[in-house]
Amino acid sequence: MMMSVDADVLRVLADPLRLRIVSLLAGEALCVCHLIEETGARQTNLSNHLKVLREAGLVDTEPCGRFVYYRLRPEALDVVATALGDLAATARETAANARKRPC
Repeated sequence: MMMSVDADVLRVLADPLRLRIVSLLAGEALCVCHLIEETGARQTNLSNHLKVLREAGLVDTEPCGRFVYYRLRPEALDVVATALGDLAATARETAANARKRPC
């Protein structure tokens, strides 16, 4: 079973804009001005979403002069990917063995 921490991360990633931000950060570190360009979202909205991503442990910050760059933490996604992979493996085994609970 997936732990509650993974459920929290899934909830964070379920938001379309946060998922878009994570997808963009997978390719390169970006500052808020880049994310505004790419998403069309307002700065305050992006800042709020980035705060949620940081608190979930998905994003790190890197100060660079007067800018702050955001970088995706792949190891945080690895935890969720492993949990989902384990769940899929269990489902495959259940289907292959035609396992079901009797009524």
